[in-house]
Amino acid sequence: MLNHTNNIQQAYYSICSSYSSSHSFFLSYLPFRYYMTINNDRDHNRPDHAVPESGLTDYETERKNFNIHVEKFYNFCTDIIDKWAATEKRSSEIEKLAFWWKDDNKKEIKWTFGDLQRQSNQVANMLSNKCGLKKGDRLIVILPRVPEWWLINLAAIRAGLILSPGTTQLRAGDIQHRLQLSGAKCIIADNSTRDLIDQVAGKCPDLLYKIYLGPKSDTRLPWLNFDELLSQEPETFQNVKTYSSDPMIWFFTSGTTGKPKMTEHTYASYGLGSSVTARYFLTAQRSDVIWNISDTGWAKSAWSSLFAPWLAGACVFVHHTSNIKFQVEPVLQNLEDYEISVLCVPATVLRLIVQHDLTSRKFKALRHCVSAGEPVNPDLIVKWKKDTKLDLYEGFGQTETTLLCSNYPFIEQKIGSMGKPPPGIDLQIVDNEGNILPHDTEGNLAVRYRPQRPVGLFSKYVSEPNVTASVFCGDFYLTGDRAMMDKDGYFWFIGRSDDVIITSGYRIGPFEVESALIQHPAVLESAVVSSPDPVRGEIVKAFVKLVSDYQNTDYTNLIKELQEHTKMITAPYKYPRKIEFVDELPKTVSGKIRRVELRNKEWHKVNN
Repeated sequence: MLNHTNNIQQAYYSICSSYSSSHSFFLSYLPFRYYMTINNDRDHNRPDHAVPESGLTDYETERKNFNIHVEKFYNFCTDIIDKWAATEKRSSEIEKLAFWWKDDNKKEIKWTFGDLQRQSNQVANMLSNKCGLKKGDRLIVILPRVPEWWLINLAAIRAGLILSPGTTQLRAGDIQHRLQLSGAKCIIADNSTRDLIDQVAGKCPDLLYKIYLGPKSDTRLPWLNFDELLSQEPETFQNVKTYSSDPMIWFFTSGTTGKPKMTEHTYASYGLGSSVTARYFLTAQRSDVIWNISDTGWAKSAWSSLFAPWLAGACVFVHHTSNIKFQVEPVLQNLEDYEISVLCVPATVLRLIVQHDLTSRKFKALRHCVSAGEPVNPDLIVKWKKDTKLDLYEGFGQTETTLLCSNYPFIEQKIGSMGKPPPGIDLQIVDNEGNILPHDTEGNLAVRYRPQRPVGLFSKYVSEPNVTASVFCGDFYLTGDRAMMDKDGYFWFIGRSDDVIITSGYRIGPFEVESALIQHPAVLESAVVSSPDPVRGEIVKAFVKLVSDYQNTDYTNLIKELQEHTKMITAPYKYPRKIEFVDELPKTVSGKIRRVELRNKEWHKVNN
């Protein structure tokens, strides 16, 4: 394995040396003071909290000079969006795009920051005036990549609401859990989930308003039509004054022992903490057009399709497709036809892309490529570099954090490593008592949060103080991942320390799948683990013990039946792509299923 990695490293450097003269992306400038300022010498055409435009220096200088100053009050719309809109009015940047959307039919929508300001003001007025929502009220939004999703996000921030995004792949039980746990007063959805919401709305007493995004003629009571509510609303809105520490967004994240937890981020943790993502992961500049291929229901969209790009004043590019299955050609065509300069894409998508001939494709403006959400294998990094003449930088973070570790243009890339933590993050390998371990020792990947808490770290798991306390150990937040750090300060990912499955960038808790399977009359008990997959990295595999009446049935048909059953109970991406029937499941002396034993056997079997 080591020789293979060394060979990959040598191949990569050979490719790098061929292109280094023509693909240098960064200039060196004087060191800056990162209080979202360069000392006191501010560019008055930029918001005070915007990401500096100055070029990246070397790693140690960046870490030394880094500082995010968090003030008592902060609101992303007041302090970023509206300031960029004001800049447009004062300068010749009236046509500078902030948002560029297209669909499969080549329909396009282009908005400046002024457009975003006016239209999100209208939505904020609608939520406040028509629905009576006020600061601290909860709003769930379940929409695909439609422009209104971005307006609703900004409107919720303006009005001081707590927003909780959800994927359109959610099923009725998932939606009910989110509505009940969040206490949401309002939900905004389209036709993809409207019927599912109706199935559970009666069990959610806090839910007062259901807003439908779609044709007015297709709106049925008690649903309210989004466009109809929005009509006649003014384009000005008095933003609610929010503390930096106020809750802004609740993401649901999968775990191993129960239903998804609500992860709370504040106005500062994402609204300011994402500046680390902007500067060091995306290397975002004002002139960039940034395309992040991510579902709107996930934290990655907030990372790279909203907060980070707009902190830099860059343009967010969005392609809304109605295709259920991912298609490579539209991605390549977009890169050829549009001024996309920064691409953020999951490793699963990259594995599909590099199967095509990229050497003949001429990407119009692409200069920086990043991947996050799942591990990127070394061969993929080398293949991408060889075919596109562009580096691929892998980043690592969580729903609970912003960027925690990455490779950067200003450090040597060790192919296969996670890279180094960005400025502002003290990442360490610790034991179960929070003691720092020596180099090259496997342990818990942990973020130091005392004495200085990273701005981008989540506040808590809402309503679960014991679970929140369990992920903090000594001076560290435990990410739940296992890794090693080498003598040069590079981190090497080993795997999850719990049973969460990461497939195609999605995090799936085994309990959710097991809970769906047990509802089928054939299933006595089950255990769900990850199984290695060359395209998705990991896939869901279920070991199932059948009730006696089903033990002599047609297993081929039963597997298909269980898969379809799971898709109906929970989000379809969670269904087990592999099912193996067993007589018994391994258990501890106390009767708990040993998923780790099944997982280890599965990975050993497949890899050999």
